[in-house]
Amino acid sequence: MEQVRNGHAEIVGSDAVHLTRVLRVEAGRRYEISDNRDVYLAEVELARWEHVRFRVLEKLPPAPASVRLRLCAALVKFDHFEWMIEKATELGVAEIVLFEAARSERGLERAALKRVERWRRIALEASQQSRREHLPDVREPVSFEAAIAEAAAFRYALDEEPGGQPLLCALPAERKTENTVSLLIGPEGGWTGDERSAFLAAGWMRVSLGPLILRAETAALAGLAVLGQAWQA
Repeated sequence: MEQVRNGHAEIVGSDAVHLTRVLRVEAGRRYEISDNRDVYLAEVELARWEHVRFRVLEKLPPAPASVRLRLCAALVKFDHFEWMIEKATELGVAEIVLFEAARSERGLERAALKRVERWRRIALEASQQSRREHLPDVREPVSFEAAIAEAAAFRYALDEEPGGQPLLCALPAERKTENTVSLLIGPEGGWTGDERSAFLAAGWMRVSLGPLILRAETAALAGLAVLGQAWQA
């Protein structure tokens, strides 16, 4: 929901219909709600077809601080990409930067501009499922050059070619939760030599998840899981 005002919050329209008709929300039930800043315990005061109103009972303590994970992902087939967005959100990613790589399918970038709102909706629903306090920022597609220029305390580029350091071995000894950590994922066809040279020159560390060749979405989630757990340890 967008905001909590004077101890109340409202949901209207299609989201309210989903609550009342699919989730069977009824007056008197209690739920945790978020305005993308804080989390509250609230009770349903009104549950009608397109209108649900909550009364805030208390503000809940914030979750422990976590690292800010950024996923910089090359565009891949949209059914795979949507699954990646959903699961990356569940894994706690704070930001998703989309870009067209040299070996991305032609036309995906133009089509992606029409899909961004749908992908943000997927991220919203995944955030609700995993009870996140804050929504991830799903950004509009950028160029490969802009993606690798994104600043972060630590930047890891997954690469299927031999020679990359294992990701677990590349982690720093001192890990602070205020760090931004970026993970760069290539397309289904892999990196070109020029792209590899470009991200290395930009300061990205070339890393590996092992000898097996993974789908782009599998590699993204495996890498995010490693990084998220490492910074919580």
